[in-house]
Amino acid sequence: MRRTTRQLIALCTVATIALSSCGLQSGSAVPLSVEPGSITPVAGLEGAKLIVGSKEFTEQIILGYILEFALVAAGADVRDLTNISGSNSTRQAMISGQVDVTYEYTGTAWINFLGNETPIPDATGQFEALRDQDAANGLTWVNPAPMDNTYALAMNQATADATGIKTLSDYAALARTDPAAAQTCVETEFNSRQDGFPGMAATYGFDPNVVPRQVLQGGIIYQATADGSQCTFGEVFTTDGRIKGLNLTVIEDDKSFFPRYNATVVIRTPIADEYPEIAEVTAPISAALTNDEITELNRQVDIDGREPADVARDWMVKQGFVTAGAD
Repeated sequence: MRRTTRQLIALCTVATIALSSCGLQSGSAVPLSVEPGSITPVAGLEGAKLIVGSKEFTEQIILGYILEFALVAAGADVRDLTNISGSNSTRQAMISGQVDVTYEYTGTAWINFLGNETPIPDATGQFEALRDQDAANGLTWVNPAPMDNTYALAMNQATADATGIKTLSDYAALARTDPAAAQTCVETEFNSRQDGFPGMAATYGFDPNVVPRQVLQGGIIYQATADGSQCTFGEVFTTDGRIKGLNLTVIEDDKSFFPRYNATVVIRTPIADEYPEIAEVTAPISAALTNDEITELNRQVDIDGREPADVARDWMVKQGFVTAGAD
């Protein structure tokens, strides 16, 4: 989801191309060592050879390392294949068997991989429908997290104070009465997708064509919205650490228009059948991954400049899931 997930920029776009041509190898060693904490060695996972993958943006890399540290603490022999370029390549790596376990987003799979045009507003209903439909592709979905990295609009504190806007219904009212004051910065896809600006306008009852919009790259929008010079309002992703780091205020989606993008553990079905313990080990981890938690972890990487592996391990240690090993 997010930048690369929604844009689906992949180095290999044809499924029949061998994934080795995308630079995917058998994986490298897990970058930091961990010892058991509340996650202890599990007999069924002792020595199990598992490859964990992720996409290339901050949140995905953090989630990949979290999975790796959990499975190492449980006794598995884990290889690191995080930082795969693009959603399509990561998906194909799962289907082809080059990656065994990953975190994926429910909305991404439901809409972009499975081709469903209508999202299911209820997070549990979305997960269950996706789980059942994707089983035909040899993938097992378990343990959806509360964290929901979906679309949103945001503003700086000065705009919030000046307009009194709290909800998208408030924003829509401004767009109807004073369109120029609702000037908004968006990415290219959000500007045209039906689960983006046009669909949001239809749901909230304003004409999208009268609202001035500036199309920018996603990373630029955050700072431009914080500055307030280019963007009065800006498209953001709800778990991005720059929201907190730049003191942006997310506008409430009070009609629940935007799809659910809950991060969920996905396991190749043959692996899930052979090692049902993976679902057991990762269940408490997913339960702890709230929007507040993952946003703070993203902030530490994107704002503070820390390494994702360090951030992921520190969080696992803080939660008591593992203890830090001797690196």
